[in-house]
Amino acid sequence: RGRFAAGLAVPPPEPALELGTRRGQHCHTRAAGGHPGQQQRARRKLYLAAGICLFFMVGEAVGGYLAHSLVILTDAAHLLTDFASIMISLFALWVSSRPPTKTMNFGWHRAEILGALLSVLSIWVVTGVLVYLGAQRLLSGDYDIEGGAMLITSACAVAVNIVMGLALHQTGHGHSHGPGGEQPNASVRAAFVHVLGDLLQSLGVLIASYIIFFKPEYKYVDPICTFLFSALVLGTTLTILRDVLLVLMEGTPKGMDFNAVRDTLLAVRGVEAVHSLHIWALTAAQPLLSVHIAINAAASAQEVLEEASSRLQGAFRFHSTTIQVESYSEEMRDCRECQPPRD
Repeated sequence: RGRFAAGLAVPPPEPALELGTRRGQHCHTRAAGGHPGQQQRARRKLYLAAGICLFFMVGEAVGGYLAHSLVILTDAAHLLTDFASIMISLFALWVSSRPPTKTMNFGWHRAEILGALLSVLSIWVVTGVLVYLGAQRLLSGDYDIEGGAMLITSACAVAVNIVMGLALHQTGHGHSHGPGGEQPNASVRAAFVHVLGDLLQSLGVLIASYIIFFKPEYKYVDPICTFLFSALVLGTTLTILRDVLLVLMEGTPKGMDFNAVRDTLLAVRGVEAVHSLHIWALTAAQPLLSVHIAINAAASAQEVLEEASSRLQGAFRFHSTTIQVESYSEEMRDCRECQPPRD
């Protein structure tokens, strides 16, 4: 079946080719992410953090009630949101491990990204509530705080958040330094940012507790610290939100150079042109590629396919690649559909 672009007929593609196995090539690799071991490590981190979070959330709620401190009670509410977010992340990891179906033929990997997005949005909701309640207190001035109980509770909150942060921390460096190497799990990363936000919040509460304990008349420090640290919490979510939106919009994955991939394909012997190159990702750790490569008449389609696949996996380690081989035509030089995308 011929295809027309910009008024010019483009030759039909070569028949579909099965990649030979004599060189050990294959179009899928699991090195780019999705190992059961990686998901198991992510689950262990999240289970540990959820247990710590639930235990201290109850303790902080009791401490906030005894101290008559709104900021500690709202910090406990923040922990409740963290607990809910961690459970969302665990659910996302479970759903993403389900095999593909005829309806969901990419599987459920994107559930992890959606879980991270919900986690970030929940941070924004809780932060908005904290700012609103802080403004209410600052305007009314009608509140009293028990400095001693507030100080003890906030010091414990800082310690617990440090422990949770260490439990969830990911270095992001595997044994491979390429873009398809082991990447931090998005759900664990979102939970880590939650804990980082809580740590900043707890530090603010601790500072406010010291001030209020020694100078009770400075109780307005309580809502002021809430404003300052709420702004920092929002700032920590922007990087994750950008990465999540990049995956959902099917943009070129972070750390993947579009031009480098294209140049790698053009360097294959027999390849005259590359077009319809698309690079996207199922998750932050699972980049995919589809491309059309045009070869000259003397080239072997099977050999070109094998070499192109080998170079792509060696340099970029894609989770899955789809390569369509076509016969090169001079008309492709002027075909608008065959031109590379803009920067």
